[in-house]
Amino acid sequence: MRHLDLDNAEIMEKGMNISAKNILILVVLSYLFFVMGNSLLYLTNPDEVFYAQTAKEMLQRGTWNVPYIFGEPQFEKPILTYWLIRVGFLLFGVTDFGARFFSSIFGIIGVVAVYLLALLGYKNEKKAFLSAMVLMSSGIYIGMARIILTDVIFSVLILLSLTSFYWAYIRRERKTTGVILFYVFSSLAVLTKGPLGFIIPLSVIILFLWSVKEVKFLFCKSSCLGFLIFLLIAVPWYALVIKQYGHTFTHEFFYNDHIRRLIEAEHKRSDTWYFYPLSTMIGMLPWSVFVLAALVVHVKNLRVQNVFPIDRFLICWIVVVFGIFQPAHSKLISYIMPMFPALVLMTGNYVQKLSEDTNKKTVSIFSLITCGILLIFPIILIFCPSEYSRYLPSKTVLWLYVFMYMVSMLFLIGTVIKAKYGVFNYLIVFQTLLFLSFVPIACKNINKEMSSGNVGAFLKENYKIEGRVLCTKHFVRGVRYYTDADVAVWGGGFFSPHPIPMLNSDEKVIKLLEEQPVTYCVLSRSSFKDLERITKDRFSLEKLDVIGEQYIAKVEVK
Repeated sequence: MRHLDLDNAEIMEKGMNISAKNILILVVLSYLFFVMGNSLLYLTNPDEVFYAQTAKEMLQRGTWNVPYIFGEPQFEKPILTYWLIRVGFLLFGVTDFGARFFSSIFGIIGVVAVYLLALLGYKNEKKAFLSAMVLMSSGIYIGMARIILTDVIFSVLILLSLTSFYWAYIRRERKTTGVILFYVFSSLAVLTKGPLGFIIPLSVIILFLWSVKEVKFLFCKSSCLGFLIFLLIAVPWYALVIKQYGHTFTHEFFYNDHIRRLIEAEHKRSDTWYFYPLSTMIGMLPWSVFVLAALVVHVKNLRVQNVFPIDRFLICWIVVVFGIFQPAHSKLISYIMPMFPALVLMTGNYVQKLSEDTNKKTVSIFSLITCGILLIFPIILIFCPSEYSRYLPSKTVLWLYVFMYMVSMLFLIGTVIKAKYGVFNYLIVFQTLLFLSFVPIACKNINKEMSSGNVGAFLKENYKIEGRVLCTKHFVRGVRYYTDADVAVWGGGFFSPHPIPMLNSDEKVIKLLEEQPVTYCVLSRSSFKDLERITKDRFSLEKLDVIGEQYIAKVEVK
């Protein structure tokens, strides 16, 4: 193996001259990509408000151990994400920015970690910096770092655990520290999303060590100490809630949210063999063409003797993550986020090699295709179907934005024509930032369509809510978060049980309306039509407002 030909002194000389300046640049740019403007958008339905409401109820109850939703314990996810959101609330108040703060911070940490791992693996400052920039400007990573989900925190902890292991593997004099850190970060991943936080990184390193015939590397005193620390960090919370809630916890967490997701699709349209390959390419925009080419070339290069250990390591990483999630019937693009750091490391290495290659034909073709992909966005804005125009700002603002975007695209295409591919790589990052700037421009309309924040403000400012608010399922968590009112769902339930009334028939809805002198409603258009039908004889119905797709109504008993 190539690793055996490089002694530690050579590795230190070639690969570990960490640039504080580059890290500072990455942190500042990551702030622009992940943090700035996070207070402009309300928390979106239905997932962000789920996590924020849980942390909010924990704060209200003064508890750190048990997550709550709608006044009852809930165990869909472990505790770490809720701890972080709650700390964000303590720092910034119960605000949208405070709720998202630590997701964004982990996004920044992930960018720096990719830089360090690429520097360690490829011994090349340019490749390391470019790899970090690729991650920072990838669509899926930007989106996940700006919203509240467990996935970006989980994937970054997996990245940190595998980076720690690889550091221990390459820098043998740091083996003890690296191995212990591997177990520490894995234990935190277990507290973020469950057993997969250990299964994924452990499977990656076992597969890698088997491929290089060094499985014995893992069997050492450092590993024993690290595993003990892992147990001390990961196990106590699980032991506490199992002791307190027993079957309630184990059934919901281990069966419903792990085993059941393997055998049953929560989102049936995603349950296809091509979902993850296709969504990966879409999620890696605007780098998708380079990602696909890098993956193909990387696999071919594994046949070459004296391949760098990092190349084998990345393939093992991707194979394990994809192999674990592909067979499961419940599929979401966020589930395979732990795979993306490996993809961007391959891509950064490949793109930098292309930029330095004397044969420019391949990089020219890929660069022009990328430009074509980026041009799709302004075309969509200009010819946006009428049903989606509600997301757009005024025509004056829209055309000004499109003009700026197109001017930037001309500079980007110019670098391809002049064969300045190093500049092209970084202009893609700028173009992605310009793409992202559309969000604050259109945030007023986006808030109306994707959140119940405006709905909550409207109800709280104008009405005194007593009793339960009748909601369509998609809006119920947001209404609860932004109003603190009791709620009921008109329609079917959730994948995991929620401790609120589920009114799955007209008769049950009518019974609720009869029990309350005044009932406020936040419904979809179709549910509002049904409400008009069932209330026309016995109730007084008033449509108060329509915000986005949310119909706000007031029902009184005649």
